[in-house]
Amino acid sequence: MRKDRFSAWSYGLMTLALLGTMLLCICLGSAAIPLTDTLSAFGSVLFGTQPPAGTARTIVLTVRLPRVLCVALTGASLSLCGAAMQGLLRNPLADGSTLGVSTGAALGAVTALAFGITSLGTMGMAMLFAFASLLLILSLAYTLDRSLATHSIILIGVIFSMFASSLMSLIIYYAGEKIRSITFWTMGSLAHCRYPHAAWLAGALLICGSVILLHREELNAFAVGEENAQHVGVHVKRVKLTVLIAVSVLIGVCVSIGGTIAFVGLVTPHMARMVVGPNHKRLLPASLFAGAIFLL
Repeated sequence: MRKDRFSAWSYGLMTLALLGTMLLCICLGSAAIPLTDTLSAFGSVLFGTQPPAGTARTIVLTVRLPRVLCVALTGASLSLCGAAMQGLLRNPLADGSTLGVSTGAALGAVTALAFGITSLGTMGMAMLFAFASLLLILSLAYTLDRSLATHSIILIGVIFSMFASSLMSLIIYYAGEKIRSITFWTMGSLAHCRYPHAAWLAGALLICGSVILLHREELNAFAVGEENAQHVGVHVKRVKLTVLIAVSVLIGVCVSIGGTIAFVGLVTPHMARMVVGPNHKRLLPASLFAGAIFLL
């Protein structure tokens, strides 16, 4: 019989796998950097040792490390949100973008790029539109169905995604010479990420991810149906709202920084589920590490 939680050995192995993958991604690239030079660059910052010769230190610390951190944090966030949404909605095709918040964030970014809005910037507009989309979707869902049934939330999310996609197509049509930058952003990329972006992602994952992980037992109860979950003492509406808000905020931050990155939140939780099983006490932590490694 499997244990409900991971042991310290399990966490240790996953941490080593993640660190090894991050180190490999830092060493490889258009200019391959030996492992010794990479470790020397880290040692010069942490312990004040002799830095490596040439430009290796600059490449490692200025270019590749912030990019790798952002990729790992984004992959972990998307995978965690996907696992939470699949458990909450009891739908294997659900992921963090099911509510339509990611499409709303993309609409904000496209609007900023097309009209040259510099007061908030692309990232600020994407986050603003993500939060506005969340408020609109939940308000409509609550107005139409005060019980916040799963099918109502999914339906409104799909309708909103279609509406936002139509608006994006209209804006792109009149964008003129800015179509190139808009198309590149909508493809999704973390190539230009820096340390402030990593700080935003880490903060969002720490806060929203903690909220999701704290509801892992409630997500297990949802697996047998909302009515049964309510019979065993789960406050269904409150838990659903809390998890949906946490997922939406986390997805909004990820999309505002890296653009639309599909399939990670859909595929990776299923891969983790095949290894650790459906228990969310194991599945959510495994999805965190698997998503980071997968996107790296």
